[in-house]
Amino acid sequence: MEKIVIIGGGIIGMTLANYLDTTKYQVTVVDDPTGQATKASAGIISPWLSKRRNKRWYQLAKDGAAFFEKLAQDFSLTTDIYQRSGTLIIRPENQLAALAELAEERRKEAPEIGQITCLSPAETQQALPLLKPLPALKISGGGRLDGAAYLAFLEERARTNGVVFVQGKARLYKEKNWVVSTAYAEIPADHVCLTAGPGLGQLLEHLNYHVDVRPQKGQLLSFETTASAKDWPVAMLEGEGDLIPFANGKILLGATHENDGGWDLTPTEAAKQQLLTGIGSFLAAPEKLFAAPMTVRVGTRAYTSDFAPFFGLLPSEPGLVVASGLGSSGLTTGPYIGYLLAEYFNQGQNPSEKQKLFEKYSKPIAAYITQRH
Repeated sequence: MEKIVIIGGGIIGMTLANYLDTTKYQVTVVDDPTGQATKASAGIISPWLSKRRNKRWYQLAKDGAAFFEKLAQDFSLTTDIYQRSGTLIIRPENQLAALAELAEERRKEAPEIGQITCLSPAETQQALPLLKPLPALKISGGGRLDGAAYLAFLEERARTNGVVFVQGKARLYKEKNWVVSTAYAEIPADHVCLTAGPGLGQLLEHLNYHVDVRPQKGQLLSFETTASAKDWPVAMLEGEGDLIPFANGKILLGATHENDGGWDLTPTEAAKQQLLTGIGSFLAAPEKLFAAPMTVRVGTRAYTSDFAPFFGLLPSEPGLVVASGLGSSGLTTGPYIGYLLAEYFNQGQNPSEKQKLFEKYSKPIAAYITQRH
């Protein structure tokens, strides 16, 4: 049986581990959970009205959002992990008609957008009582995903399917085959999948590659409330971030995008105040929510210089698969990327055919990973 080692147990790596056929492959996940972006994240699955002009990215995000229906069924995800809750997009009233028009246009290729409704201020507050009465556009197909809950659930599921987990910082080198080493183990592999987010550069550095990926710090606030939020939609607040209620009463606010934060995982008062002030201005009773018990989640995202993700086969290194650069849309695109990589292995590894599919969604790997001379 061929051995696959996945380095990085974030959203791509863990989804990949669960979709790989464990009757064909012996699967090991090596993970250093320090600062992992997915564990610190919760997000809105609603990419359709993005202003980003990168067509490959939009195709990936659109197909990634559509994939959630299959993902939720395949893994029997409960509503505290993922729920198609609907999305409220809060904008000034004079912008809503154009936004609704864009939504109608995009729905032609993305029927999963669902119903598109302009809400009056009173209707917005009725839909999401935390908010002030504000005009909004509601998209019924939007959803929410709790990254930490998703990973915990998938790890347990993978273990029952025979996937082995090794904790620690990984190093990659080549003898006859690939070998992944940690402080306590040497793991031989026929294939290695590098899904370590911003850590990809460090993994490939000593193999003489330069990787166009940098870390970005993100912080979000999690409030434990007794709100019966099961039927509440999520809200995208203009310029300030997201408001994400979960069925269990957890309310998440976030997230920051700190380019100068690098690998630092210290929660900061400045970020907390930025989120409280910015998002608080949209709330009907901010003091009530902010009095609830609160924790801060901090993680490190991966960004490329063109803000686009990449994934696929590293052409000069047989047996090596890479994925990184998801940025802040990783909860939308990550599960689908993990599934596509699993399909590459499960369907018999046809590199040229699959690379064509991968390049429908991202530039060739050579645009991001170059050999040092």
